[in-house]
Amino acid sequence: MAVNRLLERRQVEHRFFFLVAILFPLVILAGFARTYYLKEFFASPPVSMLVHLHGLLMTAWIGLFVTQVWLISARRIQTHQQLGIAGGVLGFLMVPIGLVTAVAAAKYGSPSFPPAIPPRVFLVVPFFDMVMFTLFFGGALYYRKRAADHKRLILLTVMNFLPPAVARLPIAALVAFGPLAFFGIPDLVTLSLVGIDRWKNGRVNKMFLYGAILLTLSHPLRLMLGGTALWMRFATWLTA
Repeated sequence: MAVNRLLERRQVEHRFFFLVAILFPLVILAGFARTYYLKEFFASPPVSMLVHLHGLLMTAWIGLFVTQVWLISARRIQTHQQLGIAGGVLGFLMVPIGLVTAVAAAKYGSPSFPPAIPPRVFLVVPFFDMVMFTLFFGGALYYRKRAADHKRLILLTVMNFLPPAVARLPIAALVAFGPLAFFGIPDLVTLSLVGIDRWKNGRVNKMFLYGAILLTLSHPLRLMLGGTALWMRFATWLTA
């Protein structure tokens, strides 16, 4: 009976991650279609080689996530582990390239930055996206032999990258609500996933819970920090 229950939970978990692996790329594509993936069809301004490199690495990360979920679902564990080495290299490259891209956008301007917010103030958002990614992905690598923690930390890296895509969705209501929408919706999804995980497994995964709380709190905190003199001095130093 206990074995059957465990197998059933694993099957449900595999289906859940498979669903995320389908929806995550769709949201990213919908959000960045006009400004990057399909920009030729929307007469969007050209982007720099640095942005192309950042986009290539992010796209590769999405593809790797989908592939890894499929490998686990297909029970090809050894291939999943071997591909994890490439994932570690990719994650290592994403952080400095992401930071440099964000700093360059704040220094030289970017259509991806909200026009009503000073670039150095808004820099706090992508800067801490990379900080959160470093924490979650670094934790996932550290706990790679603890499958329950590893997969949930990887899931948090996915949730961390949702706000930029949600903010770019061509939906007037989302644009009108601003940060309340593009931070609030991913936060609501993240906390809901923690609740579903608790209901499904009968207990809370502390790593997942603490990570979700940290990610959720980081959003209002970074907005508060962006308007301070301390952040402006740091942002000025970064873009100098």
